[in-house]
Amino acid sequence: MPFECVDPQVDEASRPGEAPGATALRLAEAKAKAVAIRFPDALIIGSDQVASCEGARLDKPGTHENAVRQLALVSGKIAVFDTAVALLDTKSARLASSLVPCRVTFRSLAAEQIERYLRIERPYDCAGSAKAEGLGITLIAKIETEDPTSLIGLPLIALTELLRGAGFDVLG
Repeated sequence: MPFECVDPQVDEASRPGEAPGATALRLAEAKAKAVAIRFPDALIIGSDQVASCEGARLDKPGTHENAVRQLALVSGKIAVFDTAVALLDTKSARLASSLVPCRVTFRSLAAEQIERYLRIERPYDCAGSAKAEGLGITLIAKIETEDPTSLIGLPLIALTELLRGAGFDVLG
């Protein structure tokens, strides 16, 4: 299927008191709406992921120091990655969205393991500082979710359902 990736340039800051899942849904929808004006007859997909552990948000770390802190926090614990996907049909203005939580149990991580991982992977633009599609999988002991693609940032099972609901059959 032909598609085009577009940077929606949406402020990804959470709002005070906003639950992680609510933030992910709001941002996925905002991203889809942000690019809709440029594509008047299209299905627009927006997605966002918010990670948290023990009540602390695990935003994109941006720096090595923040990534070290995040990985030390999740070491031996469960983090939740709430991934939302939104589908906007610009022709009909119909917007549908879905939220897929993913519980990730992290292995106990030694400081040298964290440093070695960060030197190799450099996941400074990933919520939670772990790229499951790369070497970040070595940090994980268990993943619990209804849609395993949600951890990577786009829940494809949920997206397929949204597309079907919009009258688009992926298999043609």
